[in-house]
Amino acid sequence: MRLLLVEDDAELSSRLTARLVAGGFAVDHAFDGETAADWPDLDHMSVLILDLGLPHMSGTDVLRHWRGAGVHTPVIILTARGSWQDKVEGLNAGADDFVVKPVRSEELIARIHALVRRTQSGGAPLLRAGGITLDPIAHSASSEGRPLDLSRQEYRLLELFLRRPGHILSQADLLEHLYALEAERDLNALEVQVSRLRRKIGRDAITTVRGLGYRFER
Repeated sequence: MRLLLVEDDAELSSRLTARLVAGGFAVDHAFDGETAADWPDLDHMSVLILDLGLPHMSGTDVLRHWRGAGVHTPVIILTARGSWQDKVEGLNAGADDFVVKPVRSEELIARIHALVRRTQSGGAPLLRAGGITLDPIAHSASSEGRPLDLSRQEYRLLELFLRRPGHILSQADLLEHLYALEAERDLNALEVQVSRLRRKIGRDAITTVRGLGYRFER
């Protein structure tokens, strides 16, 4: 899953990014409000993590801008401002969750997963299709009850397929969700990841639809 972290404190941003990446996320960064407001591919993010005290444009104004522009991606406000007035203002502006700094990375990651479950999985804790079961919270997957030993990117790829079984996912869409914006995006590397995943879950589980992308068979 890809996240956008909007945080002007470079040290905190670096520390959080390292912990989120270790938790299995691809993380993009914005360090001021204006950059965040005009971020080009918000719809490809799973969650947006937003500080309130930003340069050039406040986090609350950024959030109002996003919602006014029709951005429906879930937003977690992460801020040192913990008064009830700040919480009410943030939630009324369109936030889905409100977390006060300092926060343990384990709690933040748990909140991210909970929010993704609510918005993408209809509240179901597990993803199941084609004999595969994936637990987004435990970050584990199994095939017919047999645990799967997956790399971080293989896990991300499998999660994307299980969220839309039977649908064709284009190579561009997969690359957008798997890699941070500044990361190098290589179609050959994607084909390698798909090939490795096939070897672990069954070659017939993922169909190549020539010229269109890949489809996970139900």
